[in-house]
Amino acid sequence: MYDVIVVGGGPAGMTAALYALRNGKSALVIEKNGFGGQITNSPKVENYPGMLSVSGNELADQMLDQILKQGADIEFETVKSVTSTEHCKTVETEEGSTFEGRTVVIATGVKHRLLGLEGEEEMIGDGISFCAVCDGDFYAGKTVCVAGGGNSALQEAVLLAEKCKEVIMLQDLPNFTGEQRLQDVLFSKPNVRALTEVAIDRLITENGELKGLGIHSRTTAEPQEIACDGLFVAIGLIPENGPFAELAELNSYGYFDSDEQCLTRTPGIFVAGDCRSKFVRQVTTAVADGATAALAACRYINGLQG
Repeated sequence: MYDVIVVGGGPAGMTAALYALRNGKSALVIEKNGFGGQITNSPKVENYPGMLSVSGNELADQMLDQILKQGADIEFETVKSVTSTEHCKTVETEEGSTFEGRTVVIATGVKHRLLGLEGEEEMIGDGISFCAVCDGDFYAGKTVCVAGGGNSALQEAVLLAEKCKEVIMLQDLPNFTGEQRLQDVLFSKPNVRALTEVAIDRLITENGELKGLGIHSRTTAEPQEIACDGLFVAIGLIPENGPFAELAELNSYGYFDSDEQCLTRTPGIFVAGDCRSKFVRQVTTAVADGATAALAACRYINGLQG
């Protein structure tokens, strides 16, 4: 039986494992795809303390290497359920494996909602981005498009407008749905223009680089091409917390409704990272959650043993 089982191998999950191991606990990390989570989509991370510049993949590799050297076990499987008793948490996977632990940290992260365009996934991190804070500097003095019309899209665009030559907002609805205050700030900037009731049809590329977008009007069906150097997609995030709904409260958006303590209604079950309801989703807030959740798990285990 493990002391701590971590579901998810992103920055939050790996930090949870690290803090558990450093506190003398055994830890297993179960990851279904690849270690690092969303950070691996960033070709360059320049806002992580202590590192002037590092690729997302390199940062993830360093985190993984660190927990392996501390003694973590890892499994590449997809968790389908977690059941809880006072002294044992049972984790089952789609592959048919069963693991037992004294505590579980759920750090499943989120995935970005995509536009569904041909070649879109292949261009993530190389023309298509999701985070202006992470990737905005790569487009300084260039033209970018932002897909979306809610608060997230408007906030991304405000940041991009400070760096880019031009920011083009693409909204499929007649109006932008974000806060009016944000709209006023964004659209007062001379280098921002908006197109509403338009759908993005295709990516225009040349030698593997994004050169523009094909769009059409939803009212007239008139096609159009827009030249741009980058596309920021801000049409929502999708948490994957459904399998754990019996263990922890979910808010109306599907995020774990837990505060900064990372606790749930089920003793011995903790949550960490982007899957948790929060205002800021950055790698630094993810690792903070991982540390908090792991230390809470250690306190819980010590209490059981006491």
